[in-house]
Amino acid sequence: MSGIDAMKFAELDTDRKKRTGFPEVVFCQGKKDEFLQDIFAKLYAANGEVLGTRATKEQFGIVKSVLANAEYDEVSHIIAVKGKEKKLIGNIAVCTAGTADIPVAEEAAKTAEFFGSFVERIYDVGVSGIHRLLSKTELLNRANCVVAIAGMEGALASVIGGLVPVPVIAVPTSVGYGASFEGLSALLTMINSCANGISVVNIDNGYGAGYIATQINFLAERGKTK
Repeated sequence: MSGIDAMKFAELDTDRKKRTGFPEVVFCQGKKDEFLQDIFAKLYAANGEVLGTRATKEQFGIVKSVLANAEYDEVSHIIAVKGKEKKLIGNIAVCTAGTADIPVAEEAAKTAEFFGSFVERIYDVGVSGIHRLLSKTELLNRANCVVAIAGMEGALASVIGGLVPVPVIAVPTSVGYGASFEGLSALLTMINSCANGISVVNIDNGYGAGYIATQINFLAERGKTK
């Protein structure tokens, strides 16, 4: 089938960028070393760039042995093999409730930047000190969309949803004490938010939020040029 690169252990969707605007991304967690090498090499040959999520430092070394220009971020656990330099467009605000949420936020931010979006980081503005968030209102209102990342009770997304006129992508994190149930409490809070314009991705899914935010950002920028 056209666009499918059949391998013994994977079928790579090399036509995905033509269909959706974004190339296939590698979820690195759990993949065997030799599989990872071949997948990255083939995707790079097809697309001229590759993004890998949930990668360990050891996996990065394996990828770098076949792609010397691979880069690794120890906070987001992302491997990026970049191609031609992109002009970052639009504006996505990535916000966290606390410092402990930053790894998930960086996964979102670096995903969006890899795909070509400009990202404004607004960290540690949780509701326990609401003045911190309110002092960033001007930055929030510049954005085409906002990614709100929070653990504990997950209230940040609802507050932001009541402040901004753009879509909010809520990301629950597994940060919190026992009754947070590894992010389930935040997830339920976000799903049940009374604020309008909020969508929710899975627990700790920074990549999913960064991807959707980029789609929204690109649509907003396209609308400005008409």
